Amino acid sequence: MRKILEASRYIVILPSIGALIGALVLILIGLWEIGAAIYQLVSLDVALKASIVSVLTAVDTLLLATVLLVIGYGLYELFVDESLELPAWLQIRSLDDLKGKLIGVVVAVIAVVFLGELVEGKDPEAVLLFGVGAGALVLALAAFAYATRSQAKDRPEADGH
Repeated sequence: MRKILEASRYIVILPSIGALIGALVLILIGLWEIGAAIYQLVSLDVALKASIVSVLTAVDTLLLATVLLVIGYGLYELFVDESLELPAWLQIRSLDDLKGKLIGVVVAVIAVVFLGELVEGKDPEAVLLFGVGAGALVLALAAFAYATRSQAKDRPEADGH
């Protein structure tokens, strides 16, 4: 039974591969969106503001692809092969590491979405409310990250003792 349980960790390869495939699809879509925005700006004489919104939408898509990449790499590294050669900033040693990296990317996505809303927004009050909501979400994520990081530091195994 122990061997079966130990081998069951390899099932995480499936969501890892799924996340990587999803990231590849989103990267292709994001690149297509950027290309389309550039083409429209150059050949169709589209307003600069509309092009900015298009590029921000593409950047948002690319950031979501990054989220999927981090999830795919992180799950694989945590459950399957911890010797995966990744840049130091992307190495994940615990679920807390994965959570922290995901929160960072989610905050970037929120910032890009808000920036798109700011550029495109027609109603200043709606933009302000959107910004307050985005800010509250970022603060909540920061508080969550801080609280759970503090708890992890308080545990003896986090110190290596």
